[in-house]
Amino acid sequence: MIMTRRMRGMRGMCGAGLALVLTGAASYRVQAQVGPVSRDRLLNAAREARNWLIYSGGYFSDRYSTLTQITPANAKNLELKWMYQAAVAGAWQTTPLVVDGVMYLTQRPNDVVALDAKTGRVFWIYRHQLDPTQIVCCGANNRGLAILGDTLFMGTLDAHLVAIDAKTGRLVWKTTVAEAKAGYSVTLAPLVVKDKVIVGVGGGEYGIRGFVAAYDARSGREAWRFYTIPAPGEPGGDSWKPCPPPSSTPATFCDPEAWKHGGGSVWVTGSYDPALNLTYWGVGNAGPDWNNEQRPGDNLYTDSVVALDADTGRLKWHYQFTPHDRYDYDSVQVPVLADIRWSGQPVKGMVWANRNGNFYVLDRETGKFLVGKPFVKVNWMDTFDERGRPHQTPQPSGMPTWPGNQGGTNWYSPSFSPHTGLFYVSAWEGYATIFGGTPVEYQEGRNFGGGVNRSFVPVPGAPAIPGVRRGPINNWTEAVATGAVLALDATTGDLKWKFPMTDVTDSGILTTASDVLFTGGREGYFRALDARTGSLLWKASLGAQIVSGPITYEVDGRQYVTAISGLSLCVFGLRE
Repeated sequence: MIMTRRMRGMRGMCGAGLALVLTGAASYRVQAQVGPVSRDRLLNAAREARNWLIYSGGYFSDRYSTLTQITPANAKNLELKWMYQAAVAGAWQTTPLVVDGVMYLTQRPNDVVALDAKTGRVFWIYRHQLDPTQIVCCGANNRGLAILGDTLFMGTLDAHLVAIDAKTGRLVWKTTVAEAKAGYSVTLAPLVVKDKVIVGVGGGEYGIRGFVAAYDARSGREAWRFYTIPAPGEPGGDSWKPCPPPSSTPATFCDPEAWKHGGGSVWVTGSYDPALNLTYWGVGNAGPDWNNEQRPGDNLYTDSVVALDADTGRLKWHYQFTPHDRYDYDSVQVPVLADIRWSGQPVKGMVWANRNGNFYVLDRETGKFLVGKPFVKVNWMDTFDERGRPHQTPQPSGMPTWPGNQGGTNWYSPSFSPHTGLFYVSAWEGYATIFGGTPVEYQEGRNFGGGVNRSFVPVPGAPAIPGVRRGPINNWTEAVATGAVLALDATTGDLKWKFPMTDVTDSGILTTASDVLFTGGREGYFRALDARTGSLLWKASLGAQIVSGPITYEVDGRQYVTAISGLSLCVFGLRE
């Protein structure tokens, strides 16, 4: 539906319950002018700025677009162009793809929708029927799709990978990735590399044994699998230490086979360097989450980044951010690849803002540690050795640990702008948790957290920060936590500017070559900032939390930018 003049006056009300585009019963074939997405197009996705072909915009995952029609000077003229409203309530975390004027996106629990990217007209909807035995810890989330040729790929809550015809919405094939009743799921957007579709599995709170796996794009057959929890005798297996003799620690429960349900989930999409033929994936927490005493050792490859050969899945290198984690500091953040200068020399870098509160720079060719520096308050560690291993400083029982359980940042996408040289991250500041581990024995399909934690409230009697799925009312003190967009020097981690928010934020970030930054937050505002200075250029109140990352694309010479607020996908463009 193309907006009328009256609709233009409603801009800023996207999440308030308007339904400008309704899903009808009819299904329409996508127009023939949509070309197949070849391997070459994916390799050059970042240069094909009119489209958004990969979850993070391109294989380097920097969420940076070379579109320049929207600028700091005219961003104030942005207005709502069209909307699409989903039918199922809950946190809508998807990132759309846009291919030659057609938008493809997932909606809860496991639908795929094809729309006209200019008007919002729906072409077709595919609905996956979930296995009733499926178990997920944190909501019916799905973060998006991948595409190759004329085929879309989606992971499902019941741990399947499905292939869908992009023109008709019909199922092409479906394959089982893991056992849903054991707590496995696939909530990330797949990553297509060459002729393979790569996914990881969620379920760390249920004692899974995590893995990354690649599937043939034509047939759905598994090509390789890398377990993020090594078995005894495999490289890294000795990081799961034997239990001490019972006489030495009589009051401590220890699991002699902890690796079998050691966690290490992979629930956010990785990156790929074609020149090195390496794909990079962040790995989640160990299981149980908080009772680290029952799993002695560093517990590889939890809380790590792993670099895998894209053809075989063999491990090239790894770096562990939080050895022997007791805080649930998943390292599933998006690995952002950036070619930078280090000590005067060019380096194939990887920049990373970790849930544990530290900013890192690694050499993505070798895994060498280059920089480690807090970007929020950190007291679980104090220094790094020369190889990047943190010296941990666990706090006394009953005392707060910074950052808290949700981290200094989390799964939401950062952005790197080669134009400014800055790395942008959504952060939780002043946020702490009082952790408490408790013994827990593994049972299939049962929660395997092993802890009783509480948010630290510095003001006696004040409300604590609510859970991730809080309601629309912010009723806690800002002393508990606040949100911010931080702009960090990508080579040093030094803070260049900060845009503060009253509420914490779960929104991703997008930057453009015209130095405009887009982001949202729990407050319900969609904002455009100056990427060089952090000054506010424009904002719209959309009426609900924004818990996904914006994208930008172009149709018929007009640039658009998207935000998802509550149940509403909102698409903005410049006033004509």
